[in-house]
Amino acid sequence: MPTDLALTTDTSLDHALQVAIACYRARNPGSAEMLERARQVLPGGNTRSSLWANPFPLCIASGQGCHIRDVDGNDYVDMLGEFTAGIFGHSSPVLAEAIATAHARGINLSSHTPYEVELAERLCARFPSLERLRFANSGTEANLMALMAARLVTKRDRIVVFRGGYHGGVLTFGDGVSPVDVPFDYACLPYNDIAAAEAEFAQSGARIAAVLVEPMQGAGGCVPGDPAFLAALRRLSEAHGAILIFDEVQTARMSVGGAQARLGIIPDMTTLGKIFGGGLAFGAFGGRAEIMDRFDPARADALPHAGTFNNNSLTMAAGVAAIDHYLGAEALEALFQRGEDLQRRLTAVFAETGLPFAVTGMGAIMNLHARSGEGAATDRKLLSLLHFRMQERGYYFAARGLIALSLPVGENEIRGFLTAIEQGLQA
Repeated sequence: MPTDLALTTDTSLDHALQVAIACYRARNPGSAEMLERARQVLPGGNTRSSLWANPFPLCIASGQGCHIRDVDGNDYVDMLGEFTAGIFGHSSPVLAEAIATAHARGINLSSHTPYEVELAERLCARFPSLERLRFANSGTEANLMALMAARLVTKRDRIVVFRGGYHGGVLTFGDGVSPVDVPFDYACLPYNDIAAAEAEFAQSGARIAAVLVEPMQGAGGCVPGDPAFLAALRRLSEAHGAILIFDEVQTARMSVGGAQARLGIIPDMTTLGKIFGGGLAFGAFGGRAEIMDRFDPARADALPHAGTFNNNSLTMAAGVAAIDHYLGAEALEALFQRGEDLQRRLTAVFAETGLPFAVTGMGAIMNLHARSGEGAATDRKLLSLLHFRMQERGYYFAARGLIALSLPVGENEIRGFLTAIEQGLQA
């Protein structure tokens, strides 16, 4: 099949992108209007940076299963799954019933409820590293509290993180330390580089409180951690008395026990978020009992950890329902294999057409990458063009190339997506 000329020369690429943007504007006047309204009350019309897209992001009105509809009435197969949090698909009757039942009994009740115990029991039973845990309101909060626990337990300050890592809005390391990051003493190292980690521990091992790492970097382009690299972090942390923290906010779906169970590498602490809130705001951090018991409020030296909505009954009930009805071992393994299969099939499409794209990822979370060999600017244009053309064909994923399959996405949707990818590249 001949390569599309619009993807091979800079001039024709610019023209193709301009045409695609014009078509996007014409098809989505309602989304453009909604952005203008939003700009009057939200900076740039935005309150969640990852949703921004040029010339404007879509405004989605509704969803059912793996399908969504925007405010202009355009329908899409949702291949993004709420940036991995929407593993259940949209408008789940099971989750809706659980939330409604909890709401009818009282939203927060100003005390403990059975729901939080039930959810904690289920999570500790799933993850090898979780002997005790505490709930929070987001993955960001969970990571912050895990780091604070590590610093206080070890009486050290240095935190090892990795370029390309994302652990929340104030713990983001795409190109190094961000100006909005919490001002800890960071060592920001290259990911999957054992030698760099060994050098840092050799130089500063006595100062390192924690190593915070994603088993697969999600926002960093779905780059899987090399098992040898993650095992080296386990070895180095243990040898130097540092606490190894796996951020499994995204990778918890890789098996019933997350990436740690699939890889057989067990951290000292784990942070969670997204899917275990059943579609509501959620976070959790936990680990070895001797670390987490420092939060026991009956202790004279207890570490404080407050939060009005940490144990809110709506999230707790939704999380229990999510685990019981959706997140069993068989369902997660099937989803993992479906994602691996999609990655293989995408790789085959790119190889057969000779077009400059690649896919990386783990299981059902993956990222498309443009690989033109002509520099980052051309790659961004290529990926943007593909993104627009896929939306024209009714498929929705992140502008940066992120794909996160939800449970309702089946073979029919995947086959259609692959056909649309090939057509979008060749149009």
